[in-house]
Amino acid sequence: MIDIELIRSEPERVREAMRAKGLLPGGDAQEDPVACARRLDKERREKITRLQEAQEERNDRSGKIGELMRAGEEEKAQEHIARTKELKQQIGSLEDEVDDADDTLQRLLLDIPNLPHPSVPVGASEDDNAVEEETGEKPNFAFDPRPHWALAERHDLVDFERGSKVTGAGFPFYTGRGARLQRALVQLFLDEAVEAGYREMQPPLFVNEDSARGTGQLPDKEDLMYEIGRDALFPIPTAEVPVTNFFRGDILAAGDLPVKRCAHTPCFRREAGSYGKDVRGLNRLHQFDKVELVWLTRPDESYRALEQLRTDAERPLDLLGLPYRRLLMCTGDMGFAQAKKYDLEVWSAGQERWLEVSSVSNFESFQARRAQIRYREEPEADPQLVHTLNGSALALPRVIAALLEHYQTEDGTVELPDVLSDYTGFERIG
Repeated sequence: MIDIELIRSEPERVREAMRAKGLLPGGDAQEDPVACARRLDKERREKITRLQEAQEERNDRSGKIGELMRAGEEEKAQEHIARTKELKQQIGSLEDEVDDADDTLQRLLLDIPNLPHPSVPVGASEDDNAVEEETGEKPNFAFDPRPHWALAERHDLVDFERGSKVTGAGFPFYTGRGARLQRALVQLFLDEAVEAGYREMQPPLFVNEDSARGTGQLPDKEDLMYEIGRDALFPIPTAEVPVTNFFRGDILAAGDLPVKRCAHTPCFRREAGSYGKDVRGLNRLHQFDKVELVWLTRPDESYRALEQLRTDAERPLDLLGLPYRRLLMCTGDMGFAQAKKYDLEVWSAGQERWLEVSSVSNFESFQARRAQIRYREEPEADPQLVHTLNGSALALPRVIAALLEHYQTEDGTVELPDVLSDYTGFERIG
């Protein structure tokens, strides 16, 4: 959630940010969320002024009643008593109106996106993202490389058909060495995160509505989330949600910052992507495992933290020897809540395309304002909002896909990189 002061003082800047993200609806001023927010804010403040005036008058009259009674001016005292009773009813009504106005304004503010950082390129779609760097060499095979789903079937690593039978499309079984490979990668990723100073957490896999709203999944991504309606709970789309909300409502000491946490969880998402090659194999699933990194920082340190977080997310790819590239996402492809976002994409040799395995984002105070995560520079100082950041390090299915395709041999054997042998207990598949 952005600061209401921005809407009051710089409405056109907010509109421009919404246009840049492709989120400003057309039509007249009544459909403009910024104009609506300004109108509702003005009405709310007018109601607060009337409420305060009524409270002041009540307090003033209440204070005079005793004086008038002692002075023998009972008639005037009764007038004050009658007016005080009227004011009591008026104040009750005004308090209800202020509460309703607050709720209406807050709901509207939830639909206004975060403002992009000035360094973010303006663009409408993924075609406008900036490729900042490519790392590693793409393999040059002397044979036609197989896609990962063919290798997974050949070596009985992943069973898509039985996953569809048991649950539905997008819920595969990892079997045998496929399951061990995923477990090994999770352990490698967590070990690297802990070595880099992150404290490991094992969070709940379900969150309530307040938590989903706190990190910006609601209302923006409501259609992409599963929901357990009877219990008003949501299976998590990413560990970002429970780990960030662990601190919801907290006031931290400055000495506690930065906070660095990591967590491995399954993630659940309803989207299935477009039909065709994008959903083959492990490319896009409804349930997948991921290791997530989360930071809470002082505002003046968050962009240095973003670069460190990006480096931490890149390290597992370097260790695995997989070619990857870093993209700086444009305004139209960066998301509702992000102020700046990088994507890391790994090269899929069997499909000859890039696959996203990590998003690394700075939300500035957007999530912290929703979740009321604050800190104090000094024990008696006013609390300030932290900045929140998170990034995947990494999403497992596409890393597994890239590993199988990158390290395959002509006979279909997969020679794993040395860094994995201590974790898997085997050096090759096949």
